[in-house]
Amino acid sequence: MSAPVSGPGEARRRFRAGLRTPTAGWAPGYAQANLIAVPREYAYDMLLFGQRNPKPCPIIDVTDAGSPHTALAPGADLRTDLPAYRVWRDGELVDEPDEITGYWTGDLVAFLIGCSFTFEAPLVAAGIEVRHLTAGSNVPMYRTNRPCRPAGRLSGPMVVSMRPIAADRVADAVRISGRFPAVHGAPVHVGEPAALGIGDLSTPDFGEPVDVRDGEVPVFWACGVTPQAAIMASRLPFAITHAPGHMFVTDVPDHTYAV
Repeated sequence: MSAPVSGPGEARRRFRAGLRTPTAGWAPGYAQANLIAVPREYAYDMLLFGQRNPKPCPIIDVTDAGSPHTALAPGADLRTDLPAYRVWRDGELVDEPDEITGYWTGDLVAFLIGCSFTFEAPLVAAGIEVRHLTAGSNVPMYRTNRPCRPAGRLSGPMVVSMRPIAADRVADAVRISGRFPAVHGAPVHVGEPAALGIGDLSTPDFGEPVDVRDGEVPVFWACGVTPQAAIMASRLPFAITHAPGHMFVTDVPDHTYAV
């Protein structure tokens, strides 16, 4: 992972120039967002899916059909300003490009979904280690046995991200992240991974594994990769998403989403 930079505009400039890297720790103090773009025919289903599943899919902006621009970062381009994308056809991953201008069409509606990277800076400021930041790796993410509430043609399991937290700081991590409901908020599960249907923490479905050390507890937050699991489960004809962990860095300060 390359050294993070201080400002969101500079981060997006580097990604537009071709830098491919997970974005955890980049532009500290600014919110990050997951991306999913679907044809207008499926946009209402996606909007309803987010409304019915606000914990994993807290929608923070929706673009006009065909527009690659968002009020979260005026002047940015959703087609080029993320470090990595995924392109889906009939629920299958067909490409992982650095930019998606060639795939963009006039009927695509983009959804920006809150990201838990947004509350990591407050965790670190409180003296709570965020292991994937320390390791310079991507956050581990897992499909769970918890089904999301279906919406139209979309259904699928909740995806979670995991951070090992020292047992005596779990309550603090819950309290701090709970102040950010628009970016997933408090954890959905603390402790035994098997209760979520996760058999092995060392083999995440997305991202990279991190060590869970003695005296630490695995803590699981709802994750904005959940729509990608829904794309796969529902076999959506076409969609574009961010690559897991490779987010859109916004111009919105973290504290905007604190309550």
